[in-house]
Amino acid sequence: MALDEDLGNFARNPLLAALEPKTLREVIRSALPRSLQAGDILFHRDEPAAGGFLLRTGSIALDPASHDSAARIVWPPALIGEMALIAPTRRPTTATAREPATVLEIPRALFQRALNQSPRSAERLQRLIATRLRGFASDLDQLRGRVLNELEGS
Repeated sequence: MALDEDLGNFARNPLLAALEPKTLREVIRSALPRSLQAGDILFHRDEPAAGGFLLRTGSIALDPASHDSAARIVWPPALIGEMALIAPTRRPTTATAREPATVLEIPRALFQRALNQSPRSAERLQRLIATRLRGFASDLDQLRGRVLNELEGS
């Protein structure tokens, strides 16, 4: 797959779209390509996460921690493990190739180096994350209100 095609595909992801095109190009160019066969494990639930993965071809099943939920399937141009690009974390799911697949592995150090070299990209990413956090906090407040209403009604 050509770099320009990767850029067009991955720039559709909100987190990656926050990066300046030059910065995104450098991240993609420096990422580590990996090929998977059907059934190969990309990563296991609860293992330390040192970065994210851009899915270029194929599909990946993300098996949730809860046995009550079905696996979520992702297709290109998915970004898998976006939180791990920003902060140390553990994998919340096991990721398994459903068919032959290719990914670009983006180590956290590579992503952070790109942000250090592009303050504008870092600022845009910071605004995106702040907006997401405000939305998350609002969702939690609404949920808290519903739970309190249910408790008062009991």
